[in-house]
Amino acid sequence: MKKIIDPGKERRSINFIDHIVYSHVQDRDGNPVDLELSLMVQNGNSEMRLASGRDDEVSTGRQPLLVWINGAGWHDVPKNMMAAEMQFLAEAGFAVAFIHYRGTELAGWPAQLIDCKTAVRFLRAHADLYGLDARRVGVIGRSAGGHLASWMAMNTDGFDSEEWAGFSSHVSAAVDMFGPTDLPMAFAHDQHVIDTVPNYRWKNIAEGHGGKLIGGDMETMVERSKAASPDRFINDGMSPLMILHGDQDPLVPLEISEHFYDLLVKAGLEDRTEFYILKNGGHGTREFFQTSVREIIVEFFKRRLPKGE
Repeated sequence: MKKIIDPGKERRSINFIDHIVYSHVQDRDGNPVDLELSLMVQNGNSEMRLASGRDDEVSTGRQPLLVWINGAGWHDVPKNMMAAEMQFLAEAGFAVAFIHYRGTELAGWPAQLIDCKTAVRFLRAHADLYGLDARRVGVIGRSAGGHLASWMAMNTDGFDSEEWAGFSSHVSAAVDMFGPTDLPMAFAHDQHVIDTVPNYRWKNIAEGHGGKLIGGDMETMVERSKAASPDRFINDGMSPLMILHGDQDPLVPLEISEHFYDLLVKAGLEDRTEFYILKNGGHGTREFFQTSVREIIVEFFKRRLPKGE
């Protein structure tokens, strides 16, 4: 069969740039660690540029940036683990950075937040190189990444390293997908499960994800975890924040996000907060990646990030 078709040029090319080193840090034993990020961005026909020195796509200008933060219990996981699911953000015209931060195997709190903030500063410092709009930066994360995204939304100072000094780590919008934003509540849930489920995988809260994040004396762990809970640091400098949580989440109870939302409303920040409860949604189950939810996320960032030039 031979046939002529006219597909048009509505969809733009998406390129994936990997192994970008953004930070030089150390693990808990003092060993050097290079942190990398990758970038998914609509920046033209890269293959054509390499082959002929030309590009067949007209530039759309600098693109707003979204930083994706993985979850997995603050573990050291591949930065690109969720890249395929997040391509819809690049399709919508956002540059999307996938960052590797120090998991609890490498360092305890607050290394994870420091790394997220360093990544934002690095990307602002290199906005010209990658065609990014440094004024329009948002973050999105799931589970432990939702916890970190909520922290980023608070725009608090005091967690910035010296790397890329002079560039801000503040963000203009954030999406928290079922993050454990109140660690004492998360510890209480874990303790209840440990007490009621025979042969549970953890014998005590110190063995759990939160315990490995906080570390130290188990007797003071819950009290010390308050300093790692973003819902204890709500302030007027907070960016607009969207919370997504399933009503059947067995790992991070819906009550944690409900409590977070209530605190935000009590602080007078309801106009900056959007809370969606996903019917039948579990912990990162398919409900979160349906077209209707993707559209809500895209619309939120388009509406909440500053307008482009």
